[in-house]
Amino acid sequence: MLVLQSHSNKFIFPLVGERMEPSSGSEVSEEQALQLVCKIFRVSWKDRDRDVIFLSSLSAQFKQNPKEVFSDFKDLIGQILMEVLMMSTQTRDENPFASLTATSQPIAAAARSPDRNLMLTTGSNPGTSPMFCSVGSFGASSFSSLGASGGASTWDSYSDHFTIETCKETDMLNYLIECFDRVGIEEKKAPKMCSQPAVSQLLSNVRSQCISHTALVLQGSLTQPRSMQQPSFLVPYMLCRNLPYGFMQELVRTTHQDEEVFKQIFIPILQGLALAAKECSLDSDYFKYPLMVNLCSFCLSHSVDVASLPLWLPKSLSPGSGRELQRLSYLGAFFSFSVFAEDDAKVVEKYFSGPAITLENTRVVSQSLQHYLELGRQELFKILHSILLNGETREAALSYMAAVVNANMKKAQMQTDDRLVSTDGFMLNFLWVLQQLSTKIKLETVDPTYIFHPRCRITLPNDETRVNATMEDVNDWLAELYGDQPPFSEPKFPTECFFLTLHAHHLSILPSCRRYIRRLRAIRELNRTVEDLKNNESQWKDSPLATRHREMLKRCKTQLKKLVRCKACADAGLLDESFLRRCLNFYGLLIQLLLRILDPAYPDITLPLNSDVPKVFAALPEFYVEDVAEFLFFIVQYSPQVLYEPCTQDIVMFLVVMLCNQNYIRNPYLVAKLVEVMFMTNPAVQPRTQKFFEMIENHPLSTKLLVPSLMKFYTDVEHTGATSEFYDKFTIRYHISTIFKSLWQNIAHHGTFMEEFNSGKQFVRYINMLINDTTFLLDESLESLKRIHEVQEEMKNKEQWDQLPRDQQQARQSQLAQDERVSRSYLALATETVDMFHILTKQVQKPFLRPELGPRLAAMLNFNLQQLCGPKCRDLKVENPEKYGFEPKKLLDQLTDIYLQLDCARFAKAIADDQRSYSKELFEEVISKMRKAGIKSTIAIEKFKLLAEKVEEIVAKNARAEIDYSDAPDEFRDPLMDTLMTDPVRLPSGTIMDRSIILRHLLNSPTDPFNRQMLTESMLEPVPELKEQIHAWMREKQNSDH
Repeated sequence: MLVLQSHSNKFIFPLVGERMEPSSGSEVSEEQALQLVCKIFRVSWKDRDRDVIFLSSLSAQFKQNPKEVFSDFKDLIGQILMEVLMMSTQTRDENPFASLTATSQPIAAAARSPDRNLMLTTGSNPGTSPMFCSVGSFGASSFSSLGASGGASTWDSYSDHFTIETCKETDMLNYLIECFDRVGIEEKKAPKMCSQPAVSQLLSNVRSQCISHTALVLQGSLTQPRSMQQPSFLVPYMLCRNLPYGFMQELVRTTHQDEEVFKQIFIPILQGLALAAKECSLDSDYFKYPLMVNLCSFCLSHSVDVASLPLWLPKSLSPGSGRELQRLSYLGAFFSFSVFAEDDAKVVEKYFSGPAITLENTRVVSQSLQHYLELGRQELFKILHSILLNGETREAALSYMAAVVNANMKKAQMQTDDRLVSTDGFMLNFLWVLQQLSTKIKLETVDPTYIFHPRCRITLPNDETRVNATMEDVNDWLAELYGDQPPFSEPKFPTECFFLTLHAHHLSILPSCRRYIRRLRAIRELNRTVEDLKNNESQWKDSPLATRHREMLKRCKTQLKKLVRCKACADAGLLDESFLRRCLNFYGLLIQLLLRILDPAYPDITLPLNSDVPKVFAALPEFYVEDVAEFLFFIVQYSPQVLYEPCTQDIVMFLVVMLCNQNYIRNPYLVAKLVEVMFMTNPAVQPRTQKFFEMIENHPLSTKLLVPSLMKFYTDVEHTGATSEFYDKFTIRYHISTIFKSLWQNIAHHGTFMEEFNSGKQFVRYINMLINDTTFLLDESLESLKRIHEVQEEMKNKEQWDQLPRDQQQARQSQLAQDERVSRSYLALATETVDMFHILTKQVQKPFLRPELGPRLAAMLNFNLQQLCGPKCRDLKVENPEKYGFEPKKLLDQLTDIYLQLDCARFAKAIADDQRSYSKELFEEVISKMRKAGIKSTIAIEKFKLLAEKVEEIVAKNARAEIDYSDAPDEFRDPLMDTLMTDPVRLPSGTIMDRSIILRHLLNSPTDPFNRQMLTESMLEPVPELKEQIHAWMREKQNSDH
C-alpha cells in the first residue's frame, strides 16, 4: 500500500484548480497531494490569501524543519483542523473564516438561488462566515442519506425559516461540513484518480477527521461543555436535509463504540428534533417529514436508544395525564401533527380561509392533506416499529403505547375536558400506527382473555360496564378463574398489540366521530337560527330589540363561518376512505374474535345460541360491541362506500347473531343501537347501503329468528329502566317498524311473519304496543297541530297581534316553534305505526279481535276519526301541512281501510261499545268527506256505509238490552277498574281480578299491578265458584229488570 509520506516519491498531479484526470499508471507527487489537502480545507501555510485560511503555526513549523512537521497525511490533516478550529475559538477579531468567500461553494450558490426560500442563517454579524443552508444546497447527490429520496425539487416548497445560532461552534460546523462535502466534489471531478488506493485513503482520512472534529465540537470539547438537555447545533442542518451524503452515518459509525460520547452527541440531536417537531405544522406541505425521517433513521440503526431518553415516558403530574403525555413525552411532539382546526389553527387559516369554500376546492385540499397525513404516519410507524424490533427497547415501546391508552381513558366519556386528554389528531396518528402494527396479526395468536390477565397493560375503570355482567359477577368469575393455578400464560406481542389497538379505536376514532356529529348539529342549529332571524326581520327591525337581534345575527354568521371551516378540516382528517377502511377491517377482526367466543364452531354458527352466555363474553367491556355499532352508524351516514370490504360478511353475521340473541346483551340500549344500524342501512333510509341490508335479510341465520326477535324487542323496550324510557321507545319502535316494512317484501321473512301472526302471545303483545303508541302519537300530533293553528290564526290578524305585549308575542312564537318540532317528530312516528296497522290488518285479523285488544283498537280508531272529521276538525287546518308531514287525506284513507279490513260482527260490536267517541253522525261525516275528496272508490265507500249501518243496529240493540250493574257487590267488582267481573281469576298474591283486565295489563307490563312482582298469564288461577255467583247475580238482575 502506498503511503504519502516520503518526500522522494513522485506523482503527476495537476495544479490546484485544474481537473485531475491522470492516465493509467500516472503518479501523483506529494506536493500535489498537499495541494489537494489545502484545496479541500481551504488553507495555506505559504502565502496569505483572501480565499484561504493562513495557518501561521504550521507555517512556522514548515519553515523551521519541513521534514518533521507530519509523519503521514493523517497527522497533517489533524494538525490542520485543530489549528483552524483553535483559531476560531479566539476573539471575533481573529475569526479565521472572515477571509473566506463563498463564491465557489455549492452551499453559497444554493443559498443565493432565487428559487430557494428556506434558509439557515447565522445572523448578520459581519465577522462571521456567510453560511447558508437551503434545501438541496449540496445538489441531489449530496443530500443526507437519512431518508432523502428523489431530487432537490421535492423539498423546494418550504416556507419557514430556521436560524443557526450565531456562535463559534456553528462557525466550526459550517467549516467542517463544507470540507466533508468538498471531498465528494473532488471525487466527482476526478473519479479515476480518486479511486487509486493512496488517494482514496487520503480522502477517507479527510472525511474521518472532519467527523471526529465535528464530534469534538458537538461535545463542547473545543469551547465549553454542552448539557445533553440542550438541542444540538447540528439539528438545523438536519431539518433542512442539508448535510452531505454519508455525513450522519459516518458520525454514528465513528462515535457509537464509545457509549458516553455517543450519548453526548446524539441525545441533544434527538432533543433538538423533538423541540423542532413541536413547531411543525401541516400548513407547510413537506415540513414535518424530513424531521421524522431523520429520527426514524436513528431508530432503525439500533445505535440510538431513543427509549432511554429521560422524557421517553414521563410520570404524570396532574389529572390531565393525557395532555401531559402528548406535551412532555419524547414521541408526543412527533405524533401531534394534525389537520383539525382545534389542534392547529394554522391549517384552517392556510387552506380554508378564503371567501367561499366550494365543494371542489374542499375535495382537492382534503385529498392533499390526507396524502400528507399518510406520509407522516408512515414515518411514525417506521419509528415505533423499529423500536419494537429492537429487543432491548421493545418493553419501553409497549409501555409507551399502554401509557397513551391508559392516560386517555377520559376521551371515551360523553363530556370530556379537552384540556386533560390528548388531541384528536394525536390519537388518530397513534391509532394509524397501531393499525399498521396489527395488520399481520393472526387471530389464532390472540388470547381473548387478555383483558382479564393479571399482567394486562390496560387499566379499565372500576365502573366499566360489561356486556352481560355486573362487577360482582366479574369479580366472582375472576376469583374462580385465577384459582390456585392461574391459567394465564405470559402475554405475547400479537395479543397485547391487538388489544391496545382495540382500545385505541375506542379513544380516538369514535370520540372524533362524535365531535364531528356534534359540529354538524351545531351548524344546522345555527343555520336555523340565522334563517329564523332573517325571515322574522320585518317583525323585529323596528322594535327596541332590533340592535340586540342584529348583533345576534352577526355573531351567528361569524360562528357559522368558523364552524364550516372547522368542518372542512375535520372532513380531511376523518372522512379519509383508506383510514376508515382500516378501522372497518380491524373491527371485522374484533367481530371474528367475538363470534369465536360466542360459538367455537365459527363460521358454522347455529341459532339460537346456547342459553348460557359464555362468561368471557359476558365479562367483556360493553364498548367492544357498542363501538362496532357506533362506527357502522357513522360510516353508513357519512361514508357508505367504505362499507363493502371482505370483512362485511362477518359484520352482517354478527348483527344477525346479536339481534337474534338479545339475552346475550344486558343493556337494551345497546340492542337498540344494533337495531339502529340495521335501520340506517335500510334502502328507504340510505339507498347506497341497499346491498348491505340485503345481505342481512338474506342471511341464512336471519330468516327464521330475526322477525320474532325484533317483535319481542319492540315490546320489551316498553320498560328499559332509564328515566327517558317513555320517549326512547317511540324512536326504537319507529326503527323496527321501518325494518319490518322492508322485511315484509322478502318472501322468506314474509312466511316468518305469517307464522308469528298465527302463533299467538308474542304477536298479541306487539299489537297491544302498536295500539298504545298510535293512540299517544296521533293524539299528541293532532293536539300540537291545533295549537299551531291557533297561533297562526292570531298572527294572521296583524292588528290584533300587534296589540299584544312584546313578551307575549315572543312567548307565543317560542311555543309555536316548540309545537312545530313536536308535531314533525310525532307525526313521523305516528305515520309509521299507522302504516304498520294498515299492513298487518290486511294480512291477519284474528289477533286484533281478541277481547283484550278489540275494544281498545276500536276506541282508538273512533277517537282519531272524530279528530279528523268531527266538529273541531277545522282546528287541524295549518299553513303548509307538508312541512309537518301531515297528510289528512292519506291518514283518513288508512284509518277507514283498517275498519274495512277488520270488518266483522265482533269488530262492529267493539265499535258500538265505544261510548266515548262513536256516533252515527261521525260515520256519516266520514262518508261525506271521503266522497267529496275522492279518497276511496264508490265500492269501498259503500262497504264502509254497510259497516256503519251494522254498528248502528248493535247500538240500538244495546240500548234496548241495557241493564244497570252499578250496584254489584264489591266482591264482584274488579279492584283495578271497579267494573263488574265476568271471568274472575286469582293472582299469586291472592288478589282476584277480571281476566280481560289483567290480561290487558300484562300486555303492557308482566307484573302484578298491586305488588310489581313478576306475573304471567300461566300463573292466573280461575275462580269458578265466584264466576258462577257473579253470573247467577247477573241473571237475577236481568229477570228482575224485565
